Amino acid sequence: MPTIRETILTALHARLSALPATALRGEVLPERVPADGLLILRDGEPGEPEVTLSPLRYHYQHRAEIEAVVQGADRETAFDALTASIGAALAADRMLGGLCDWIEAEAPRPIDLPVEGAASLKAAVVPVVLHYSTADPLG
Repeated sequence: MPTIRETILTALHARLSALPATALRGEVLPERVPADGLLILRDGEPGEPEVTLSPLRYHYQHRAEIEAVVQGADRETAFDALTASIGAALAADRMLGGLCDWIEAEAPRPIDLPVEGAASLKAAVVPVVLHYSTADPLG
């Protein structure tokens, strides 16, 4: 049986997979970026939990990351549309169907990456904070 953490990350990946861009999880950047863009979900860091007693609960603010990448002539517009679609997908259900208490994205940190012999890439890391609680930090 998967842990709460894994269930939430799987649900987040499924939400990203519904977008027009290709969504991967934990993969390396492929040689070619699809025309609609590329999203790579990184599991991130759960951080130190707040702990409450009676009943014992560990409250996490897990920081996952979504790498958003576009390539082509109209990179700026494509990048803007891609990051806006991430925001809309997260805002549609901030609790991922009841799996977590809250999910929120932070502002992207965009960069331009030159590619020898091809159009440069526009990429960003979009931090996503997943708030959830569990009775066991390993479960």
